[in-house]
Amino acid sequence: MSRLFSRDHKVIGKQFLWYGLFFLAWGGMMAMLIRWQLARPGVPFPVLGPLLWPSSGGVMPPHAYAVFFTMHGTIMIFFAVTPLLIGALGNFVIPLAIGARDMAFPTLNLLSFWTNVAAGVVLVVSFFVPLGAASGGWPAYPTLSTLVGQPGPGQTLWVVAILLTGTSTLMGAINYLTTIVRLRAPGMGWFRLPLTVWGLGLAAVLNALFVPVLSAGLILLLLDRVLGTNFFLAGAAVTKGGGDPLLYQHLFWIFGHPEVYILILPAWGVVSDLLSFFSRKPAFGYRATALAMTAITVLSAAVYGHHMFVVGLSPLLSEAFMTLTMLISIPSAVFFLNWLGTLWRGSIRFTVPMLFALGVVFVFGLGGLTGLHLGALSSDVYLHDSYFVVGHFHLTMAASVLLGAFAALYFWFPKMFGKEMDAALGRWHFWLTIVPLTLVFCGMLVLGYAGMPRRLYDPNTYEFLRRFQPLNAWLTWAAFVAGAAQVLFAVNFLTSLVAGRKASANPWQVGTLEWTVPSPPPHENFETIPAVLRGPHELGHPDARRKDWLAQDEELS
Repeated sequence: MSRLFSRDHKVIGKQFLWYGLFFLAWGGMMAMLIRWQLARPGVPFPVLGPLLWPSSGGVMPPHAYAVFFTMHGTIMIFFAVTPLLIGALGNFVIPLAIGARDMAFPTLNLLSFWTNVAAGVVLVVSFFVPLGAASGGWPAYPTLSTLVGQPGPGQTLWVVAILLTGTSTLMGAINYLTTIVRLRAPGMGWFRLPLTVWGLGLAAVLNALFVPVLSAGLILLLLDRVLGTNFFLAGAAVTKGGGDPLLYQHLFWIFGHPEVYILILPAWGVVSDLLSFFSRKPAFGYRATALAMTAITVLSAAVYGHHMFVVGLSPLLSEAFMTLTMLISIPSAVFFLNWLGTLWRGSIRFTVPMLFALGVVFVFGLGGLTGLHLGALSSDVYLHDSYFVVGHFHLTMAASVLLGAFAALYFWFPKMFGKEMDAALGRWHFWLTIVPLTLVFCGMLVLGYAGMPRRLYDPNTYEFLRRFQPLNAWLTWAAFVAGAAQVLFAVNFLTSLVAGRKASANPWQVGTLEWTVPSPPPHENFETIPAVLRGPHELGHPDARRKDWLAQDEELS
């Protein structure tokens, strides 16, 4: 029981890891069901279909489809990727990487995890209430998310669950920022931090600033549903007065676009470190990369309006948002080029973490380029609400973030559990994930350009889309291959925990502080707080003896 409610950051990080993996599996299964419906509308899903929908002979009904695409997005963003990249990675790595014994507020850390568990319980319960779980889309736009669009308690429980997980995230953000600012080891200046810590810290800044904005919108939505207020119901829909559904969209996307960077910033930090570690050379443009990530963090607060180009904003306002959106591509290009500079003429080791890091470079490049079409006002008007948006979003948020999470997990698994994962299975997992995922999401770009709307239950409803049904079927088979590849990861993960080879303290031969302590680390991490003498990427150093790297706290003889 004492371990279950431990305040040790490493234990809490592992708890977030298991929690995130559970919801990743659940959200992934929903994706498979959605893809089956798009590929074979009206055909029962094998085995699982008759169990879920016996009244329709195993065929997914339209309402169930709406529930599944709503909850798939909700679970993957708030309950899978966020716990994995921010909850697990942030909790485990930050104190170790900066030379601290624990988080600044261990009790708050404990409360953060269990508040998230409460959110997950509420979300699970919402599937079993009358009229089912939320079905108004993961952004929960009014009036789809009000009592007008969805009666029943399912949507109300969805709001409560997101409020709870937002509260958990806010606790974590306060803890991360305080820890990074106040508990860095002597000599650990800002430009001696690993870039992973930069990414996690900047994500915490965005969480601290913008999660309260989302919470404000959700509280108003909850009042509309429970107390009969009219914040998001237009005047024509109520007896007296009324609000504005677009107000919710403003509040949601003021948070929603920074949320993209909240999730991708930690992955960028991980990739920046791993490319250096496994190219066996210092990160190219370390300071420029850190400053570029900071610039993106600042600019991300001012570009949300490109999600609302088609709602009737003033053309002058739309042009301003378009300009700011294009401007954010400049620092993005800076650190992307720095990644290539790190790889150039490096002594590259194609370990499993390195493969996943290179995968992020590839899919994020695709996602970033397709984002330019949606940031431009003229092309977004055509592509908005089409499968082009779904493809772009999944390249940047699903593929990039998921591959980044796997890179981090394969890299820090030996430090977390003191065991090594099987490299051969890891390589199979990588190739059977990245190839089909790239096919699926690039195929979505093609479908969107052809005019296929998103959130569509049956593409055959429209005659002009019927000729694309073979493509939908092929994309579904590719998605199933990617889904099956995650079974390899589960087998590798679980068998390595039980029977994996014992890991050394520093199996990757890198110099950041977490690799200077045993695997797994002791309770308070360090016997004595280390003194930091150099940056995190001292690889190929001429003063190193009998090795090609120097630890951050290593004194030269």
